[in-house]
Amino acid sequence: MQTHEFTIAGRHITTADPDWQLALAEARRTKVRPRCLCTRDGVEMYIASVGDHLIVKRMPMSGTGHAPGCDSYEPPPELSGLGQVLGAAINEGTEETTLKLAFALTVSGAGSPPASESEPSDSVTADPAKLSMRATVHYLWEQAEFNRWVPAMAGKRSWSVVRRHLLAAARGKMTKGAPLASSLYLPEPWNDARKTELSARRAQVMTAISDTSKGRQKLLFVLAEVAAIAEGRLGWKMMLAELPGFAFLLPDDLHKRMRKRFGVELELWEADEQSRLIVAGTISANRAGVPTFHELTLMPVTENWIPYESVTDKLLLDHLTDHRRTFVKGLRYNLADAKALAAAVLTDTTPATALYLASGDQQRQAVDELIAESDVDSWVWDPTADLPALPPASSRG
Repeated sequence: MQTHEFTIAGRHITTADPDWQLALAEARRTKVRPRCLCTRDGVEMYIASVGDHLIVKRMPMSGTGHAPGCDSYEPPPELSGLGQVLGAAINEGTEETTLKLAFALTVSGAGSPPASESEPSDSVTADPAKLSMRATVHYLWEQAEFNRWVPAMAGKRSWSVVRRHLLAAARGKMTKGAPLASSLYLPEPWNDARKTELSARRAQVMTAISDTSKGRQKLLFVLAEVAAIAEGRLGWKMMLAELPGFAFLLPDDLHKRMRKRFGVELELWEADEQSRLIVAGTISANRAGVPTFHELTLMPVTENWIPYESVTDKLLLDHLTDHRRTFVKGLRYNLADAKALAAAVLTDTTPATALYLASGDQQRQAVDELIAESDVDSWVWDPTADLPALPPASSRG
């Protein structure tokens, strides 16, 4: 585990110090903020509790002040879709963050028709004051740091790890006047030896959202890995990797619109057996406890659970991981597909380097405009040409 250095009330201390937790407890009691020593002047942090454990977290909007190699570093938000929604759909605080969602978490009665996917398109400008379903997934993924990669992470990510960090990322997030975690459902890792116990807990969850006696039905926001999409007896169904033998129903109209809207994502998943497909969507359950999707979004991720959106995007990620580079993947949030963003930001160079993909004059112009507005060094690959050499990693990388 990497050791990080801080000062607390003038005292130099590291995360490996045996008095680390005691020092944090005293600093919290006396309202002293630790300073991360990743830079010469240090960067102010705050102390948060996770159960009975204290941790140090970066202050809101301070990520760019940290050194690129620091775990608390964040690329400038304008290099991804985060910049469009931060401060509007996402209001961060040190104790609580408020999220404004563009999709419903309740419906009237059991017979409400499925809503259309709340996804931005190239021809419609998404509301920056509300998070689409894709943007919500991107925000949780980024908060859980699964858009980050360092070579030491190889072989250490599984659904159990992803689930734990996503649930932690949802902690302290409020939406529609309630904790986001209260509407979130991430299937537990499957274990054949515990199948009865796990199935019983899943049934409890589905029963809880099948009640329509009060005129409103609660929806759950499901986040999971897709195992298969198949035709069933009465329509289409989706199977999830951690819920073998249990189907989520896809109404015919939703299935048709899913195939049209997420055709690229489905093709990317089907073409690459090492890739995974993440589904995020709202579900209700009928009286038998069978869930039905109301709205959904799909997100392909690499075998290392890093999101990608095109063949060349994945080629770049594979190239970076093969060459043992350290980077942060740029996520699109509400941005339309035609809008430019940094595909990734290398954090093992001094200074950090934004990596862009640009093919065609229109895309190159959009990338050049973003580069001109940014202070971050840049590297551009036109996928119709040879792959340029990556900027060399610094000695600390």
